[in-house]
Amino acid sequence: MTSLPLSRRGLLGAAAVTGAMTLLPGIAWAAAATAKRFVFIIQRGAADGLAVLPPLGDPVLAGLRGQLFDPDAIKLDGFYGLHPALAQTAGLFRSGEARAFHAVATAYRDRSHFDGQNVLESGGATPYAVKTGWMGRLLPLLPTQDQSALALAPAVPLALRGDRPVATYAPNRLPQASDDLLLRVGALYDADPQLAPLWAEALKTKQLAGDIGGNGGRNGGELGKLAASLLVPADGARVMMIETGGWDTHSAQKARLAAQLRGLDALVAELKAGLGPAWQDTLVMVATEFGRTAAVNGTGGTDHGTASAAFLLGGALAKGKPVAGDWPGLASGSLREGRDLEATGRIEDIATEALAAHFALAPSRLSPLFVPRA
Repeated sequence: MTSLPLSRRGLLGAAAVTGAMTLLPGIAWAAAATAKRFVFIIQRGAADGLAVLPPLGDPVLAGLRGQLFDPDAIKLDGFYGLHPALAQTAGLFRSGEARAFHAVATAYRDRSHFDGQNVLESGGATPYAVKTGWMGRLLPLLPTQDQSALALAPAVPLALRGDRPVATYAPNRLPQASDDLLLRVGALYDADPQLAPLWAEALKTKQLAGDIGGNGGRNGGELGKLAASLLVPADGARVMMIETGGWDTHSAQKARLAAQLRGLDALVAELKAGLGPAWQDTLVMVATEFGRTAAVNGTGGTDHGTASAAFLLGGALAKGKPVAGDWPGLASGSLREGRDLEATGRIEDIATEALAAHFALAPSRLSPLFVPRA
């Protein structure tokens, strides 16, 4: 794998679930050249699927979620809703350009962001067992002219690492400090009576601003416009990964998550608008490393959990139910370890079946993408 500086003209030359199958019927497998595009949006930090895609029909939801329950959720069907901050995405559901999958997860079942993201990106069954990424392993399976790949990130993410060159583009000159680094710095200031409250206030401001949710979602919209401008040209990228952070909502979740989702909503809307007719040949997948606890913690947030929600978006999705999945329920006896939404679907199944349909590849050809679970 080689990391290349971005050159729009050079991109082409540089690159020399349970329920999912019912939404993707009638596929004729081929290996012909396409002009299709695939975008993976990763939500680093563990997005709360129960807030993003609330199961309104579950009788336990309102009582369990307390202050995080949102009565203004947009109804998608008779059971599931969508967070009201995703208003433009709701329009995609109405037009059949969006599908959601609930109670899904990778094979990972512990609570480390680093390990969980490693499994999500590598496609492995355990952390750090696979050194390349599932998107990197996808590239050689595509026609040569469709292998141009780009990461909107300071460096090539694990998901895109493989034996094909990958370009990178970071909109900011310097990468954002990680949540882990900020917490470590905060620990140094804890005992200082002057610096500790100043640092705490600075962190609160940063959290409320969010990652893609700052400036009323304009950050996400700008990112969507940028992504579209790099995907549209004939010699532009055909496979792209967009990194978003800020989804680790241990405290003050309601405002923070709403800001994040406004940013995601704007990102997707501007991506579609910028792609124009190419949206009909574009598949977008949105996923996170794991979910969050079913109940609210003492600081108005949620802690690391297990299952969450994933999304597919695009102009040519097959008709089907807006939300797929085998709902496990939120009753105490149904929760994993008494605290987490149980996973009943696999993110790798969603990705494999959607990519097979999108790129007209036999599912068996995509077997190298994900390591089978034990």
